[in-house]
Amino acid sequence: MLRRRLMRLALPLIAAGWLAGCAAPQTLQLDPKRSTQVPTAGSGQSVTVIAADGRDSDVIGTRTGSAMSTATITVYAHDLMPKLQHEAERAVRDMGFTPTTQRAEGRPSLVLTLDHLGYERGKSQPVIGEARLEAVYVAEAINGGTTYTGTYTSRRTQGYAVKPSQKTNTRMVNDLLADGLDRAFRDPELGRLLAR
Repeated sequence: MLRRRLMRLALPLIAAGWLAGCAAPQTLQLDPKRSTQVPTAGSGQSVTVIAADGRDSDVIGTRTGSAMSTATITVYAHDLMPKLQHEAERAVRDMGFTPTTQRAEGRPSLVLTLDHLGYERGKSQPVIGEARLEAVYVAEAINGGTTYTGTYTSRRTQGYAVKPSQKTNTRMVNDLLADGLDRAFRDPELGRLLAR
């Protein structure tokens, strides 16, 4: 009898704790890596390379899909931008150029901007939820008064029965950003303009 009463009292507490855990905010620490080959265009020329954050907010969405939710998903610029900078420099080096962060008059430059990173809830079915992710990069290559701008969008839709954990969301957003890097640096026009 006492055991049954204790179980009746404990179950709501356990359920409340589980629900609170599901609705907890998440901060993702990302490290996206480009995996595709890039077109070789340079012969050692110096290129100024800058990675920039063009997003309106570090919050990319919420776990519940509600804009008013406190279960936010956050990707801080101060954590992500140095990693994107490293990947942009690595790509430019693989293209045959010598990357630098120093600006100089007449030196070609490449600015890679993370223009948008979004995480939202898709159209849910009775048992299965859905996360929709989108990343948009803008790459701007400038050389000798000529500018080439490319926009590269990656999208992913992921179904789930249980809301994704921080580890799962980290992996999904990393993969999304890495796909965007691959799309951007596969563009042969970037290297062509920088090599002029």
